Amino acid sequence: MAAASPESIVTPSADNPAGDNNEVRICTALVEQGRLKETDLNRARRLHEESGGSLVALLTKLGLASERDVAEAIAAVMDLPLRQAKDMPDTPPENVQLPLRFLKQYHVVAVGETDTSVELLMANPQDNYPIQACRLATGKQVQVGVGLRSEIDDLIERYYGQGRSALGTIVESLSEDGGRGEDDVEHLRDLASEAPVIRLVNIIIQRAVEQRASDIHIEPFENRLKVRYRVDGVLHEVESPPSSSTAAVISRVKIMAKLNIAERRLPQDGRIMLRVQGKELDLRVSTVPTAHGESVVMRILDRESVVFDFKRLGFTDQFLPQFLKVLERPHGIMLVTGPTGSGKTTTLYTALSQINTPDVKIITVEDPVEYQIEGINQIQAKPQIGLDFAQALRSIVRQDPDVIMIGEMRDLETAKIAIQSALTGHLVLSTLHTNSAAGGVTRMLDMGVDDYLLASTVNGILAQRLVRRLEPTHAEPFLALPEVIKEYNLEKYTDERPVQLYRPMPSAITPTGYFGRTTIMEFLVMSEPLRRLVLQHADELKIQALAQAEGMRTMFEDGLGKALTGVTTIEEVLRVTQES
Repeated sequence: MAAASPESIVTPSADNPAGDNNEVRICTALVEQGRLKETDLNRARRLHEESGGSLVALLTKLGLASERDVAEAIAAVMDLPLRQAKDMPDTPPENVQLPLRFLKQYHVVAVGETDTSVELLMANPQDNYPIQACRLATGKQVQVGVGLRSEIDDLIERYYGQGRSALGTIVESLSEDGGRGEDDVEHLRDLASEAPVIRLVNIIIQRAVEQRASDIHIEPFENRLKVRYRVDGVLHEVESPPSSSTAAVISRVKIMAKLNIAERRLPQDGRIMLRVQGKELDLRVSTVPTAHGESVVMRILDRESVVFDFKRLGFTDQFLPQFLKVLERPHGIMLVTGPTGSGKTTTLYTALSQINTPDVKIITVEDPVEYQIEGINQIQAKPQIGLDFAQALRSIVRQDPDVIMIGEMRDLETAKIAIQSALTGHLVLSTLHTNSAAGGVTRMLDMGVDDYLLASTVNGILAQRLVRRLEPTHAEPFLALPEVIKEYNLEKYTDERPVQLYRPMPSAITPTGYFGRTTIMEFLVMSEPLRRLVLQHADELKIQALAQAEGMRTMFEDGLGKALTGVTTIEEVLRVTQES
């Protein structure tokens, strides 16, 4: 770590323009990188004029920018190293004695020492006072690194407290009767409104956002409350509050989602709209009763970061033209199939964005409406009042649409109205829960759809899965074993010799070596020979065999192609396609 002299790290003040300049440069960097909105920065500036202090610290305090984004900007602007708590020593330096109150107040911690210097981790290295104080207290030069405020606070607790994290500290402050009085609704409401519980739930959500989680699972068991995050499609257990806080935590989430906290015998669904680390988030909340209390799952939808772009979804240059050709047909049905959580809705939204022009009227009926798209009329289905997919569709066709999207083909009635709409000149997009594109045909036949109607209306069926994407800067290439090349016929999918595959390598960017997800897919385009097979009620295997003979590339083959180009790994492809 390069030494940073106290003179070079300055604190902003009325008589300290250099410090002000650092603040300006950090804020400018955040705006230029898209990590902070200009309007949010102006709001923070107005508040800063009244309250004073550090403008950069105010950004994270207000939730306008994430701790990590701010720390990265500070490190870049001030040319200081960004350090992670997990890379720090297990114990503090023996000969550095700094008051605990001082460390907590200024969010600094000593993490190393030599004969001539002390290594100091700081959340706000623009503040010169802690550096000067540390130099005077130790008589040594100070080397400065940038850290996240929450990680520094956790380190202070680990080094000098009782080894508790911030989450553990908050739980300690909960009242002793946190696990009692669960049948008293007013007591639960009061408990869920206490500051420690609010902070506890906020930390659970905040850490999920920091780890790029798509879902938060809060699950009560007999002796503990389990919290898990789904990151890139895989569940990871994280630090959890004790079981005594179960009632308070779950009641807090239900209050945020405007659910009935007195009802614990029936499943409930709700939504939470909130701002976390500068991001507008939409959380879909689901509760179900279990043997030890209510299990809560929160699906995190980041409405600002979602990008409806085919290339970003994983559509290749060879695949995309064929898909767009079918999408641009004026009428008929196009289906997207796959299990829950395979990205079907995102693909449909991307398709709608592609054809969303001023001369096209698009109406959707969804349950729920996940993302709002300008120019598209989106209807939220409400079965409890009789507005299900079928009922909504009957009204939609009288609205003179060109394109109709149905969130899911759930029953025969919905399928029949969708087919009738396709026959009367509408383009209909929808989803099905099947494992393959060919399975979409047999699924609709099993639902009771007439074969001649199915054959005449379906234009194409896309099946897809999500695989974890390799973090490209650290992915390690290696020569594929001859047995693997032979087993999966890898030479068929690449011209490169020798054949290379890639493996994930953990790094500071991601501990798993994977970052984000991409799609592997297969697209069945309905041809005349395939229509004849549908009329014959052929099974799924025959339909798939003919589609492959006509040039369809299966999901497994698409995945192998992406594994060979370093987009993902062959293990990921095998995991989601269950090939062996």
